[in-house]
Amino acid sequence: MINLRLTRRETLQMGAVGLAALALPFSLAEEAQAATEPFTLPPLPYATDALEPVIGSQTMQIHHGKHHQGYVNNLNKALEGHPDYASWPLEDLLGKLNELPESLQKGVRNHGGGHHNHSLFWQSMLPPEKAKKTAPDKALTAAIERDFGTLENLQKKFQAAGAGLFGSGWVWLAADPSTGYLNIRTTPNQDSLLLCSHDVPLLGNDVWEHAYYLNYQNRRGDYLKAWWDLVNWEKVSERYS
Repeated sequence: MINLRLTRRETLQMGAVGLAALALPFSLAEEAQAATEPFTLPPLPYATDALEPVIGSQTMQIHHGKHHQGYVNNLNKALEGHPDYASWPLEDLLGKLNELPESLQKGVRNHGGGHHNHSLFWQSMLPPEKAKKTAPDKALTAAIERDFGTLENLQKKFQAAGAGLFGSGWVWLAADPSTGYLNIRTTPNQDSLLLCSHDVPLLGNDVWEHAYYLNYQNRRGDYLKAWWDLVNWEKVSERYS
């Protein structure tokens, strides 16, 4: 069975290292307020400049500290008028979207999706020198060879799907939780796979322009190709198993 939730290990890995890396000047009042919010921004598990030269420090600071923080803030704001749902896990809010009050659905879809997608995204990457030491484990390798032939074929199809996505969105390597078969899927905007598919996200890349524009401008394809140098295959294998 594939677990789509962020694991306790993932949560702990997002701890002190990421907090030190962000070095954001929160006041005690802001910290106290954040502690009462249903959702908070997970700190990065590495410094903001750790993914260079593939992703620059300025992009990381803006992407994590502004964009992701904005999704968290707006999700909490949407839940203010719905205290009965504020304690729900994020996966339940997204997976049971149609059960929510209509006035809450748009906020959860857009901002809850953005929060969930990005939380998986940060944990899927490592600094290049560490990422190159990782590889799909035996089980994931067998699934890749069965469903794509080779890892290179998977990467080519993943890149083509990301490059072909019109506008902003995400490209995913996902797995059917009942069979283990792998698929490549795309979602528009900040839609989570939990909204539109029973497949579990194993690896996702953000193809919104704010994820790559400072380094690559309009060359989305170059970004998608370079991004493999950051993929934490140990984490992807852990999600698959």
